[in-house]
Amino acid sequence: MDQIRNCESVCSSKVRIGHSLNEAESQHVIRRRETVLQCLKQHGISCSEAEVPNIAVLGSGGGLRAMVALLGSLSQLKEVGLLDCIMYLSGVSGSTWCMTSLYKEPDWSTKLETVKESIVQRLAHGSVSCQDKCHKLRKYMEKPNFSLTDVWAVLVVSSSVKEIDEHKLTEQRGKYTNDPYPIYTVIDKHCKHKRLFKDVWFEITPDESGYSLDGAFVDSSCLGSQFEKGKKIKDQPEMDMLYLQGLCGSALAERDEIAKKIFGMLFNLIKYMEESCTSDASDVQNGWQVLSALLHLNLCALTDEDPSVHCKTINYLLNDKYDEIGQMTLPINLMTSEGTISTTELRDYTLRVCSSFCDLFGNNDVIKWIEIVVCWTWGTTYNFLNNMTVEEVDPSILRSKTREYEDAGLLLNSPYFSVLRQERHIDLIISLDFSLDDDPLETVKKAAKMCKELHIPFPEVDKSHLEKSEDFYVFRGSSKVPTVIHIPLFNAVNCKGEIEKWKHHYCTSKLHYSYSEITDLLGKAGLNIKNNKEKLLKEIENVIEEKKTSKLGKI
Repeated sequence: MDQIRNCESVCSSKVRIGHSLNEAESQHVIRRRETVLQCLKQHGISCSEAEVPNIAVLGSGGGLRAMVALLGSLSQLKEVGLLDCIMYLSGVSGSTWCMTSLYKEPDWSTKLETVKESIVQRLAHGSVSCQDKCHKLRKYMEKPNFSLTDVWAVLVVSSSVKEIDEHKLTEQRGKYTNDPYPIYTVIDKHCKHKRLFKDVWFEITPDESGYSLDGAFVDSSCLGSQFEKGKKIKDQPEMDMLYLQGLCGSALAERDEIAKKIFGMLFNLIKYMEESCTSDASDVQNGWQVLSALLHLNLCALTDEDPSVHCKTINYLLNDKYDEIGQMTLPINLMTSEGTISTTELRDYTLRVCSSFCDLFGNNDVIKWIEIVVCWTWGTTYNFLNNMTVEEVDPSILRSKTREYEDAGLLLNSPYFSVLRQERHIDLIISLDFSLDDDPLETVKKAAKMCKELHIPFPEVDKSHLEKSEDFYVFRGSSKVPTVIHIPLFNAVNCKGEIEKWKHHYCTSKLHYSYSEITDLLGKAGLNIKNNKEKLLKEIENVIEEKKTSKLGKI
């Protein structure tokens, strides 16, 4: 029956407007409830099937640190016998990198120790070659909505997770029956800019994807295809897991820091392509040198370094192309009166130079990559709500042919709003916060504020009576409000006075850890679960008692 239902889901090509759960998720929750019930009995907690709590684990952003820390947390939940109590696992940014690695393995929670060691070995010792990156980028360029997310995924994410995962999300259907239901969270970039916070939250699951709070969804196999008035009119290839990792995890730092990494990796890629070039023509060789100097020039603009040597190089190499590119846009004239580079002028100049070299090489892939970076266009996807009429959705979304999705950490570094959908009936949220904020409660306080503005039930977050840097915070509300457990990664308990040292060593922009660094971080994250096992069980019991009391009140 499940296989038939999954097949029907794959073939669905219509937009679904409604707040109910899709059938596949509903069935998973029903099956999972029995698993949770048995797990609770093993811990001496008695309840009926109707009283089984819906528990969601949230993994925050934090780049590779979040990926490893979530793995360590889940591994310890398994060790203390609590992983089977979890109904949902939701992540943003770096936590989604962990999730994609886990859910690639069918029923990963039943063999977590083996899966964990495989992931650790890959992160510590794996690599992705320049040849493989070039090949993957060229495949992505065949997409109609090629964007900076594709470049970021190939150059940065694959270097961090040490693989190019070409599996499709929908391939996971029916393969995680013994695991929590997975939810990946991103945001709609334009909704964020317009402060349309009800519309901004976008969830992606193996079965269905869409706007969490608006109740507008499409089969995940069709996400990215072209739609008109709620019906699919043209197929597009389904996103693969590498792209999903790039889409979810594109906010490792501020814009300038991200650009530095991309330009630096593009420089290495251009160097590789130049060395692999079989043409001895002087104009082709000069072309590679121009592109390299151009990337260095863009890097100088971000690092405030002296760009004069690269300006001179470009001037010399483009001596016979002045008229074509434009005499007034020579790089030496890009300097402002303060001695810095005008970013707007540099972008226009970079595009002009790239345009002049489009036909020089056997292919112009690298030109396109540079153009995508300087235009800074992320996550472009065909809009499945194009030209629909949906009362709850802002008209600006319905009128657009494409949308741009990006890392949810740019707005809130934890996926609260994916599990706060009313129809998911979440009773307990375990928020694993891998952020490095000075205030350890930053994300939960921000979530509470947003929920208040959106009239979504959420407990009050009052920090006044709490000691700073605890490893376990609990926020409770009324019977209709989920309890929130908040666990900061680095705290006074597991770091013993060395919080800043750990934060500095595992900074968000760090893209590679040694084996010992990985195991140390796994251990630190695991301690937050191990040290608080009894507190976790107590809060689960409290939630169950609340459900029992609530049920008695209705009799």
